[in-house]
Amino acid sequence: MPLWRAALPGRPLTGLTVLVVEDSRFASEAVRLLCLRSGARIRRADSLRTAARHLQTYRPAVVIVDMGLPDGNGAELIARMAALRPRVPVVLGMSGNPDNEAAAMEAGADGFLTKPVESIAHFQHLILSSLPPEAQPTGLRVVNSDVIQPDRGALRDDLAHVAEVLSAASDTTAIDYIARFLAGVARSARDEPLEEAATALARDHFAGRALAADLARISGLVQDRLAAGAM
Repeated sequence: MPLWRAALPGRPLTGLTVLVVEDSRFASEAVRLLCLRSGARIRRADSLRTAARHLQTYRPAVVIVDMGLPDGNGAELIARMAALRPRVPVVLGMSGNPDNEAAAMEAGADGFLTKPVESIAHFQHLILSSLPPEAQPTGLRVVNSDVIQPDRGALRDDLAHVAEVLSAASDTTAIDYIARFLAGVARSARDEPLEEAATALARDHFAGRALAADLARISGLVQDRLAAGAM
């Protein structure tokens, strides 16, 4: 009998191993807490390259892939996972930008998580409903209405990373990464001013406008939050 069919009450993902491919420590911490509360084991990769090393040594039951990774597009990994035989049972895309759902599903994802990822019930339901029919649990189960709150220390680590990248940014690739990464972090943290600043940077960069004011604004916001202990 598959382990998840014999799961403890309230922990319906018992026995499943989840690989989350995510460069944000804050977002990864949210998924870690969701897995912990659901009974699943979790492994983390912060890039496509690290994910490839993980997948050479074990086969997870669930792979959750952020759509914007430092060394490529998460859709590339989703497509590879969907094409494997035997296939990884559940492949999910994840992003702070809901517009990325279409790209994830087109690449072969079974579902999509929009940041912030906080609801235990939604997390469990998406994974369980995406399992192959023969592996899905039967009967009634306890629905957990709790939401998780990641450690703000992980958010400080993400902001410190942004500050470091900003100080060394010298080309458009770095600006693309800053805008994408920071928007996801800000959305996960429900920090609307920071998300708006990241969105403005991405918009102005795409339009070919001067970016000095955008970068100065973001740098100030990041430093303010670091000084305040990431709030």
